[in-house]
Amino acid sequence: MKNIKSHFNYNKSQRNGVFFLLLIIVLLQIGFFLVDFPLSESADLSQKQIETFKKEQDSLLKIKLEQNKPKIYPFNPNYITDFKGYQLGMSAEEIDRLLSFRKTGKFINSIQDFKNVTKINDSLLSKISPYFKFPDWATAKDNKPNTNFMQPTKQQITVKDLNLVTVEDLIKIRGIGEKTATRILNYREKLQGFTYSDQLYEVYYLDKEVADKALEYYKILSKPTIKKINVNTASFKEVLAIVYVDYELTKKIFNYRDEVAEIQSLEELKKIDGFPLEKFNRISLYLVAE
Repeated sequence: MKNIKSHFNYNKSQRNGVFFLLLIIVLLQIGFFLVDFPLSESADLSQKQIETFKKEQDSLLKIKLEQNKPKIYPFNPNYITDFKGYQLGMSAEEIDRLLSFRKTGKFINSIQDFKNVTKINDSLLSKISPYFKFPDWATAKDNKPNTNFMQPTKQQITVKDLNLVTVEDLIKIRGIGEKTATRILNYREKLQGFTYSDQLYEVYYLDKEVADKALEYYKILSKPTIKKINVNTASFKEVLAIVYVDYELTKKIFNYRDEVAEIQSLEELKKIDGFPLEKFNRISLYLVAE
C-alpha cells in the first residue's frame, strides 16, 4: 500500500506542472472547437485540380478518337462500293443511285455529276469531295468535261495487239491513266508478254470493268516468245523470278527436286503438297523439265 501511495504523492512543483499541462490541453480543445480553419481554400484548390485533370483527359480522348478515325485517301468516286460508301457516311439510297448509274455504263466526271446522280447532301459532299480523284482525261484545266474522251468509240480506238500497245494507246481507254498504263506495260514485261487475255486482270489496281473495256479494243493477236528455264538446272533465284511463284513454293519445288534427283515431267509438280493447281498452266509457261 505504501508503494501505491507513493506514486500519487507529488510535491508543489510537480502539482503545478500537472495543472499547467491540463490547462494547455483544455485550451487546445477549446481552440479546436472555436477557431474556424480555412479548409475551403484547400477544397477549392483540389476541385480546380480535378477540373483541370478532366479537361486534359477529354483533350487526350479527342486526340485518340481522331487518330482512330479511318483515313480517307484519294479515290475515284466511280468505283465506290457498298462498304466504301458506308465508310464515307453515304446513305443506302445514295449508294444505290450511284451503282444504278454505273450499271448503265456511264461515268461520273465531276463533283457536280456526283451530286446530281446521288442526291447527296451538301454537308457530306463538302467533306468527301476533296478526296475525289478523276482520271487526267476526265476533266480539262477549266474543270469542264473533256468531250474528246467522254464517249470513246471503235472508230476512235484502233484495235491493236495487247502485246504491242503503248502508254498512249492505253490511256485512250476510259479509266486508264498514265500511271495505270505504265503498270500494265511493266507487268507485261515481267510476263514476257501476255499469253492469256485474263492475265490483264492480274495488273495491280486495275479495275475489272476497265480491264473489260480495254480487252474490247486490245486483244492478243500474237503469242509471246517466252524463254523457258529447265527446272532441273535452274537456280533458286531464277525460279523465284517467275511471276506466279513465291518464296515458299520455290522452296517446295527445290525440296522435291532434291528428293527425286531429277524431275521427269512438269506434271510431277502437281504432286507437291500445297502446289497451286490453278496456277499450273501459268507456271508451266516458264518451266521445262529436261
